[in-house]
Amino acid sequence: MRFAFPAPGDPKLTRCAPPAPLALLVACVACVVFPPRAQAGDFSGSGSVELEAHVFASEPLDDAQHRQYYAVATESEWYWSAGSHTLLFAPFGRYDVEDDERTHFDIRELYWEYYSDWWEMRLGINRVFWGVTESVHLVDVVNQTDFVENFDGEDKLGQPMLYVSMYRDWGTLDLFGLAGFRERTFPGEEGRLRTSPPVDDDDAIYESPGRDERVDLAARFSRTFGDWDAAVSHFSGTSRDPRFVFDPGTAGKTSDDDGPRLIPAYDLVEETGFTLQMTKGAWLGKAEVISQERLGHRGTAAAGGFEYTFGDVRRSGIDIGLLGEYLFDDRPRSWRGPFDDDWFFGTRIAWNDVQSTELLAGAIVDFETGRAFVNVEGSRRLFTSWKAAIEIRALEGLDADDPLYALRKDDYLRVSFAYYR
Repeated sequence: MRFAFPAPGDPKLTRCAPPAPLALLVACVACVVFPPRAQAGDFSGSGSVELEAHVFASEPLDDAQHRQYYAVATESEWYWSAGSHTLLFAPFGRYDVEDDERTHFDIRELYWEYYSDWWEMRLGINRVFWGVTESVHLVDVVNQTDFVENFDGEDKLGQPMLYVSMYRDWGTLDLFGLAGFRERTFPGEEGRLRTSPPVDDDDAIYESPGRDERVDLAARFSRTFGDWDAAVSHFSGTSRDPRFVFDPGTAGKTSDDDGPRLIPAYDLVEETGFTLQMTKGAWLGKAEVISQERLGHRGTAAAGGFEYTFGDVRRSGIDIGLLGEYLFDDRPRSWRGPFDDDWFFGTRIAWNDVQSTELLAGAIVDFETGRAFVNVEGSRRLFTSWKAAIEIRALEGLDADDPLYALRKDDYLRVSFAYYR
């Protein structure tokens, strides 16, 4: 569960298609590594089809929006292995009945991998996750957020990259060359959970002269010290989190009659991150810290806390975890997150049954303003190949100057049924 809201609101369709030259390069590598006559390799695949419904508790602020949204999505993963070489292809697509911007296709992963005893390399489109805390993932900066999928920031677009990892006794070193910047996706005018005015990403602003063709660099070193897992990382390139520039539009001035809009601006950043996780019996300690330089200013954001799990409560087989984290952010308001002095409290319940029933519930609370963001996520397997999931999100106590004020009518219930094969 991660809460990654817009800085006052946040994705688009055609930009979800990865650069064709890299996809062609990976295909060429695959032809070399896996020639048609190579029958010794192992091939496997899996996939899912999901039916989804969003029901919002309130009438929308904009007449173009709706109370109910219906969508269907499909995701699959195809894996081919031969010796020290593997090829993975994971496409994703969604069709949304109401919001055209949420109808999109993306190649989440398409890479060739070579691995040996102490190092591995991946070339192609990949997803990388960094982070340990529950409420936010401050250090998770490699992949762009697929914001039309879910505004919690967990869903990511595939990122073209060259990735090299070396694992030795002294730790693990990961190096990244990131080619082809992916712009964030945003809900359309008919979509909910968007800013007011809406985001128009057709005229995105870049600080880099190379715009979306700049090659970004990243590195991460991690090591385990007994009960402690520590990692330090650095990212140099175009920020995945845009700030927004207000454009009053041309309403009443020209025949085009364009209304006001928010234009995403992608700045260059130098960001150093640190994560620490402690595992001690039923206790789990977590911390993330970033120091970011952007637009000539340096700021710090941090999140940290604990999770304690009561195992097999009263011999029922049920595990109940209690979570608590503190969130801090002193970066300039135009590009910091919405949680700058907040507390997260939650619980995680696992029934450990054959249906894999799980529930995660929590809230991020600002005790100074009284604002609370409530989140509930639950899932349960049905029969052998079906899975049902629910998601409830609500914002309470929003002031007019709150960066999340545009979402004050967007409390919702999401229900989905997925078939896996």
